[in-house]
Formats: sequence, structure tokens, C-alpha cells
Amino acid sequence: MGYPIQCIGIPKTVDNDLPVTDNCPGFGSVAKYVAVSIREAGFDVASMAKTSTKVFVMEVMGRHAGWIAAAGGLAAENKGDAPHIIIFPEVAFERKAFMAKVKKSVADYGYCAIVVSEGAHYADGTFLADAGNTDAFGHKQLGGVAPVLAQMIKDETGFKYHWAVADYLQRSARHIASKTDVEQAYAMGKAAVELALAGETAVMPTIIRSSNKPYRWKIGSAKLSRVANVEKMMPKSFISKDGFSITQKCRDYLAPLIKGEDYPPYKDGLPQYVTLKNVAVTKKLADEFTP
Repeated sequence: MGYPIQCIGIPKTVDNDLPVTDNCPGFGSVAKYVAVSIREAGFDVASMAKTSTKVFVMEVMGRHAGWIAAAGGLAAENKGDAPHIIIFPEVAFERKAFMAKVKKSVADYGYCAIVVSEGAHYADGTFLADAGNTDAFGHKQLGGVAPVLAQMIKDETGFKYHWAVADYLQRSARHIASKTDVEQAYAMGKAAVELALAGETAVMPTIIRSSNKPYRWKIGSAKLSRVANVEKMMPKSFISKDGFSITQKCRDYLAPLIKGEDYPPYKDGLPQYVTLKNVAVTKKLADEFTP
């Protein structure tokens, strides 16, 4: 249309599935929330497993990429720690292998804690939680995989269960944000403004990792043509051979992203957040624009 507009993309998706950039701001804090939540839920279930609940299923976001589910694996520092099972979208779900793993976990540890990605699916591509509808983007509407898995376990074993869906809680929990994540979010916003002022367009600032220990990163940039409509999945080297856990290589990648605390100010026991006034600016263009 000839209108002088610039487009600077910023990598901001908690699914962490954008290519080129090492990670996406937002993901580190979601990863921290999921790891903390499954650890705490694991302690709770373990405390009552002998006489009550033996299985806990926690559903997290991730339709095609299992980065968020993988983050739950950070909570398992020692053998027997929760989560005992992680279900990734990158690994086709096999009921027989899954049930065998559940039974073994209960036999070995007294309980079984599971983190499952919402996009878990069978080998033919059918989602475990396919609700039979589609959303505005034409994607299959998912009805919740946690209760599906929980009922599956109940039907075959009789184990008492509980399930939870992290849903919006995982991506809005600013009170437990990763300091690394907050720093990178500000850095990406600053870099985007600098790119715009330099006259750039159709580009995205990126995070480039130079080392894990100590964790070092710098800012780069990429053409949006390399980023748009491309999903970055979990590499095979990040998933254990049995498909139910993460490898040390994955742990080394994830660990720095959840490091540090950046608590908001609190008042009367509640976090205080800055909110926008959302006042609209004066309209500049006509209702119909003719180039």
C-alpha cells in the first residue's frame, strides 16, 4: 500500500517453539512455574499415597511442542522424584507402555506423578483430548487430556487419582517469574526498539546462547521470513530413550532459564502490578484507505 510502516517481531510465546532464537521470553517463567508446581504436588501426593491418592496428572500447554512439559522434568533431581512420567507431543502415545510405567512407578515409589502436554496424541495423529470441534484457526479443539489419562488409569488399575490443568495460571504467574526470563524480556523489547530506530523492518531480535555453565547469552536478529510459520520441536536428544523423561542435555538447556527470582512488590499479602489505562489514541487514517 506504500504506507511507511515497520514491523519488528519480538519472540514472545510461552510454548518456546520459535526457530532461530535460543528461547522465547515468557517460557523461562512458565518452566519455573511448572517445575515448582509438580514438585510441590508430588510432595502432597506422596504424603497420602499409602491410604489415598496414588496418581496425579498435571496438564500443561503445548499443542505440538513439548518444551513446557519437559520443564516439569527439572523437578526430578533424584531417583523417585516427581514427575515420574512426562508425555510429549513429539512422542506418539502408546497406552500399553504408559500403563506399564504407571504401575511400576506406584510399585517402586508408592505413587505416580505425571506431566502431560495438551497435544499428546496417538500414532495416527489423533489427540487424546480431541473434543471434536475446531477453533478460529482451524485447529482441533482440545477438551483436556489430564482427565482422559486419569480415567484411563482408573479403569485399568483402580488407583485413586487427582488431576489439574495449569491453563492460564502457568503463563500469568508473575509472582514466581524467573529472573533470567525477566531480564531477557526487557532486553528483547529494548532491542526491538533499537532495530526500529535503525530503520530495520521484517526482523526479530533473538537470544543467542554462548554457554550453559556459566550461562551466557547475547542479542542477535533474524529475518521474519526465517521465523514465520515454523515450529521448533523438542530435539530427540532432549527426550529419554523410553520417551517418558528428559535427558541431561535437555536439563542443561532448561536449567539456566528458570534461574533467579524477581518478585514484584507486595501489599497486604498480594502482589502489586502496573496496569495500563488503555486510553485510545486519536484516529489518524480514514475508515477506508486507498493506496
